[in-house]
Amino acid sequence: MAKMHKTEEEWRAELTPEQFRVLRQHGTERAFTGELNDHKGKGIYLCAGCGEELFASDDKFDSGSGWPSFTRPSEAQQVETHTDTSHGMIRTEVHCSRCDGHLGHVFPDGPAPTGQRYCINSVSLKFKDGDS
Repeated sequence: MAKMHKTEEEWRAELTPEQFRVLRQHGTERAFTGELNDHKGKGIYLCAGCGEELFASDDKFDSGSGWPSFTRPSEAQQVETHTDTSHGMIRTEVHCSRCDGHLGHVFPDGPAPTGQRYCINSVSLKFKDGDS
């Protein structure tokens, strides 16, 4: 997958201030405030930064965490993970493979079939209606 490269100024011009804070500065939206947390539509979730397809609605579940949660990405290569040691914790951070936008974190406490919980910021996503 070809990487997307933009300057900080280009990102600031294209994203809302909250999207920039989360996607480009590794921020986190407050739990239970994101518009996609309780979203139940059928379709696909795209990266808000570059439009890359990331998650299918069929893989979304209610984790009770306050953020949209998925058991897996649509395709494994659409996301990359990195070790995050901020805030005195060791977590696995999830990024969009195309634009390197910060999406959230993945935890090994999800349901079958993967046992994974991709805990993703709503502001990092856009939803596209359709069959997933």
